[in-house]
Amino acid sequence: MSPTTVRRLRRLLMFVASLALVVIGWEVYKAVGPEQGGSVLGWKILPRTNDLAMPHVTDVLTRLTEPVQPRRPDRVWWVVLKATWYSFRLAIVGFAIGVAAGLGLAIVMTRFRLVERGLLPYLVVSQTIPLIALAPVMVQWGGQLHVGPFDWPRWLSASVLGAFLAFFPISVGALRGLKSPAPAALELMDSFAAPWRKTLWKLRFPAAVPHIVPALRLSAAAAVIGVVVAEMSTGLGGGLGRLILVYSQQSTGDPSRLYCAIIGAAVLGLSMAGIVLVTDVVLMRNRPRESTT
Repeated sequence: MSPTTVRRLRRLLMFVASLALVVIGWEVYKAVGPEQGGSVLGWKILPRTNDLAMPHVTDVLTRLTEPVQPRRPDRVWWVVLKATWYSFRLAIVGFAIGVAAGLGLAIVMTRFRLVERGLLPYLVVSQTIPLIALAPVMVQWGGQLHVGPFDWPRWLSASVLGAFLAFFPISVGALRGLKSPAPAALELMDSFAAPWRKTLWKLRFPAAVPHIVPALRLSAAAAVIGVVVAEMSTGLGGGLGRLILVYSQQSTGDPSRLYCAIIGAAVLGLSMAGIVLVTDVVLMRNRPRESTT
């Protein structure tokens, strides 16, 4: 097998092994941990291990295959899958908006040093604003936006809130990457009288790729978090956020359902990570990688 295939198989085995360790750790703690929680050095940090707070992994997996209601044919796994697919589409839109906005801001800040000095502190401050406080405002603004035949759909508010968290890692990572070319390379482009746009595409962007790819991973995760939280805050139905709220209200009598929704959120995050992985392969395919031997 080729080194690339071996590396990918190793990553897959590490993922399976880490997942197995999480399951084993869960069951071991449930077996030996305090049923009503406990304290360490006076801090009550040990979670409860009773079945209402911490069900067995087998109970959660069994609940996935059971009907949502006794007289309804829909299974829990199907409801979770539909909610995951709905949130996935919103996260993709938010991720795309965030990447476009982040790259645009990075380009402008690279081109104009004054804009970087004036704008970058506000970008940092923007990430300290609670998303739950922005959600009602975004829904209200969106409901009043009418441009010709276009009416702001309610789901777009959740995607924009996801983009609000996703744009920051891209803008910072891309800014660092666009400024990473060596001064000698920039002077060489200037000696050829290359316009700034040509320097951007031929020199700065290729140099920024190793910085942009890790930022994409952070942005993808932030888009998922933003969309799920926005669905909870705006009351948007059909997605994982609403499903988690509904199942959390039922968790006192059926805690396994809530963990089924959490599994859907994990699948959503892994799906977004897979998209970034494909982007990583495409962007880095012609670049030398560090040796793993």
